[in-house]
Amino acid sequence: QVQLVESGGGLVQAGGSLRLSCAASGRTFSSYGMGWFRQAPGKGREFVAAISWGGGSTNYADAVQGRFTISRDNAKNTLYLQMNSLKPEDTAVYYCAAQPCGSGTSRAPRYDYWGQGTQVTVSA
Repeated sequence: QVQLVESGGGLVQAGGSLRLSCAASGRTFSSYGMGWFRQAPGKGREFVAAISWGGGSTNYADAVQGRFTISRDNAKNTLYLQMNSLKPEDTAVYYCAAQPCGSGTSRAPRYDYWGQGTQVTVSA
């Protein structure tokens, strides 16, 4: 089992940047595919980005491609999401998720563990 704790959210103006972190407990973090999802008010949870267990493969939602970068540091048991050129429509609660022995997928049901979320608000 793994526990996930997100941090780094906040209020930023459009065009600004934030870096989210997701700290994972446990000794097997390096075996998990990891993903970031988000949920805006009144909307369902949507895929943002994912990364394979070794970090060699990543994929992104079209809405964030070229602006967001997912990365991981297995030595620190930490997942990151660098968000640049933020837009008001990026406003949401952002969640990290872990997929055992996973390659990183955009499909939320494939993830077994979820963090509590961190709020990102982008003002116009």
